[in-house]
Amino acid sequence: MTPIAPHITAFLRDRLPRQRGASAHTCDSYAYSLQLLFEFASQRFGMAPSALSLEQIDAPLVMDLLAHLETGRGNSSSTRNVRLAAIKSFMRFVEYRVPALLEQSRRILAIPAKKTDQPLVQHLAMAEIQAILEAPDTQTRSSLRDRAMIHLCFAAALRVSEFITSPMTALRWQPTPSIHIEGKGRRHRVLPLWKQTGEDLQAWLVIRGQVSTPVLFVSSQRRPMTRVGFTYVLTKHVQRAAQHCPSLFGKSVSPHVLRHYVGCRTMSRHLQKRRLRRGLDPTPAHDRRSAAP
Repeated sequence: MTPIAPHITAFLRDRLPRQRGASAHTCDSYAYSLQLLFEFASQRFGMAPSALSLEQIDAPLVMDLLAHLETGRGNSSSTRNVRLAAIKSFMRFVEYRVPALLEQSRRILAIPAKKTDQPLVQHLAMAEIQAILEAPDTQTRSSLRDRAMIHLCFAAALRVSEFITSPMTALRWQPTPSIHIEGKGRRHRVLPLWKQTGEDLQAWLVIRGQVSTPVLFVSSQRRPMTRVGFTYVLTKHVQRAAQHCPSLFGKSVSPHVLRHYVGCRTMSRHLQKRRLRRGLDPTPAHDRRSAAP
């Protein structure tokens, strides 16, 4: 029997961060996926995770784990595929260290990813966005921060993970206001800021004060803002904005929905320009029907 402990240690501490240059987020995701696997195997065989052997991690066990994730934990197919990808990456690593397990590894690698549905992402109208931006009371420190966060999120179409980890040095005011973002997959981009977005950010920086963390947005405890914290802030202001904008009632406004505003707005203007070039009426069909006598 081949102990699994030294191989998993080498995979997480050497293979991912040093040899492949994986980010900290990727390492954490893979570690959690393997943790779920070892917890499941530990319960199946009645032994501590440190006592597991590689021979016990076979294709039937992995298939049972994937079924447990969807039925027992209520995970989606996308999450199931993420966990499977981490397990496959580990087994590819083991192939070169324990050649005797090649057949066992091939069976695990042959497990297919499940097809997933692409849900339709909602978007907000300009009046709804404006109502959400005006919801924070700009007389308080937290409200100035909330307005700056929400404005930056939708105006620059940023993921939550992108702007809550942006440092103070990411902002540039000359020659034009902009922000440098390190996005998903370590892709870097520099985004110009709208005039109102820049003003909201400057109003927040005036009262931000000196804190130990270098990130742009901090909580009331002067710690880095978290994904859960921003979601709570957004939900609170959406509920307040719904009192003045009834169309927000019943809408699920998540940070992902917020960042889709600019994309939908840009697509709408692009389609209008195409219709104008073809000599067609740029007004949407449903608007023309509603305006008909």
